[in-house]
Amino acid sequence: MAKPHRLAIVTGTSSGIGEAVALELLRRDWQVVGIARRRALIDDARYRHLAIDLADIAHLTEAMESALGERVADPRLARLALVNNAADPGLLGPVTKIEPGAMLRVYAVNVVAPTCLMGWLVARGQPKAALRIVSVSSGAGVSPFAGLGVYGGTKAALRMTGMVLAAELTGAARPPRDVAILCFGPGPIDTPMQALARTTPVDVFPLQETFARWATEGQLQAPDVPAAEIVTYLEADGYPVFHECYGEIHRPEAAS
Repeated sequence: MAKPHRLAIVTGTSSGIGEAVALELLRRDWQVVGIARRRALIDDARYRHLAIDLADIAHLTEAMESALGERVADPRLARLALVNNAADPGLLGPVTKIEPGAMLRVYAVNVVAPTCLMGWLVARGQPKAALRIVSVSSGAGVSPFAGLGVYGGTKAALRMTGMVLAAELTGAARPPRDVAILCFGPGPIDTPMQALARTTPVDVFPLQETFARWATEGQLQAPDVPAAEIVTYLEADGYPVFHECYGEIHRPEAAS
């Protein structure tokens, strides 16, 4: 029997969690489309790379429609997924010293682009396919941390966007659809953001010593750990339309 068609779109596949998610999806025989400015070192016939700058908001939807419009609407699709992983961790530092121009790019990559991708995929994707959306988040999106005003603000905004989209999809006027949206904060992971945080001067980023300690004490998990959690979620059923977890993803029987 032929395996059901499953397609996942993953942002930030050139490194870190995004790359690990793409590799785990391929290991489980998904078709994968990766989005990143830099080339991904993934050599697999089931992987397609789109060299797109997520900060280029004016052309993002047009680029997605041109490259994937027909593919995500394919009636053979049984499962469709989006992993909003890419994020700009820049502008660490106090709110009093935030540079507005640079802030626009961070919000474009961390909030506007994933919001556009979610909206486009819900509107354009095959409606009979099970749709799973994961936005990789952080504890900084739900709790205040000094020096993370911009990054934490973007994660809080993306979390709320997921909640609003879920509310829209469960409205009485909407036809029933198999959709589940997850806001997932994986905890301390060995990623480029961690490296940036622990090398930023403490007078700019007060938590620099905490991030450095996580690395020296071996508290950082490898990206493939949350990647496996994310892909398991993408393959699962029984979750509510919106769900959020920090540290690990609770299984459907524990979800409420």
